Amino acid sequence: MDLSNLRPAKGSKHSNFRRGRGHGSGNGKTAGKGHKGQKARSGAPRPGFEGGQMPLYRRIPKRGFTNRNSKDIVAVNVDVLEVFDNDTVVTIELLKERKIIKNPRDGVKILGNGDLTKKLTVQVNAFSAGAKEKIEALGGKAEVV
Repeated sequence: MDLSNLRPAKGSKHSNFRRGRGHGSGNGKTAGKGHKGQKARSGAPRPGFEGGQMPLYRRIPKRGFTNRNSKDIVAVNVDVLEVFDNDTVVTIELLKERKIIKNPRDGVKILGNGDLTKKLTVQVNAFSAGAKEKIEALGGKAEVV
């Protein structure tokens, strides 16, 4: 290490220096706002203001609403579980590993569509009544995690 390699610690430098404090500061007189014009004045237009034209956020149609409490559940049918061997413990991680699901989001639910011929222990967030029936009919377990 020598003097040419010295750097301030990351995050220690701030760029919020005082504007309009004379020529010596390098940012006096117009304080970086240039000469005259709307952007040089106080009360310059707010973000999204388009000079009196109808702004984009008001031009676009609005439909319905988004429920912030809704959950994004990934559905998997029981026939997809056929890829596993007998007596396998099927978890969300194992489903991701086998690329059956990409992203579990808010949870995984097993649905009863299709047929299952193997005895499995399935550990996911939810089951439909039909899926639970089919898994347990073969001696498997449907465990909610």
